[in-house]
Amino acid sequence: MGEPVDVMPYDPAWPAMLAKRGAGLRTALGDTAVRIDHIGSTSVPGLAAKPVIDIQISVTVLEPAEEFLGPLTGMGFVYRAANPERTKRYFREPPGRHRTHVHVRQLGTFSQQFPLLFRDYLRCHTSAAAAYAEAKRRCAARFRDDRPGYVQAKDDFVRDIIRRADAWAQRTGWTAGPSDA
Repeated sequence: MGEPVDVMPYDPAWPAMLAKRGAGLRTALGDTAVRIDHIGSTSVPGLAAKPVIDIQISVTVLEPAEEFLGPLTGMGFVYRAANPERTKRYFREPPGRHRTHVHVRQLGTFSQQFPLLFRDYLRCHTSAAAAYAEAKRRCAARFRDDRPGYVQAKDDFVRDIIRRADAWAQRTGWTAGPSDA
């Protein structure tokens, strides 16, 4: 059995955790990282979340990976080469450290833009964020010991949010703001 799915109230320490990790990543990666962004539920003030810091590193190209692979593994991050999502390279926290997911994606691709748009939409639409938090709590209660089931159970809700976020982006001319680190 894997780790249980625990959705907890927003922790105001999460942005500071990203700031600390982001500064280290910026130093290690330099110009290789075009952007370093806090993504996922912990990046949305007030949103209940699993206590996992998700960091997206945007690079100009995914291959060859040496420009980011060496610095990240040098910091202790564990490369997950078997990650099935081919539009990113995925790393986990160094052993014994707070749960952190590092997603390296190519700048300008849909997979790189999606989490930024999703985050920014929820930051600007607190009622959508509150509804998402409630959906996450329901799914976590139902699938506490089934992480893939939890993710799948909230898929329809996520798709609805991204549909609304895309319409919002088209109306407002949304672009991602400055990098977080």
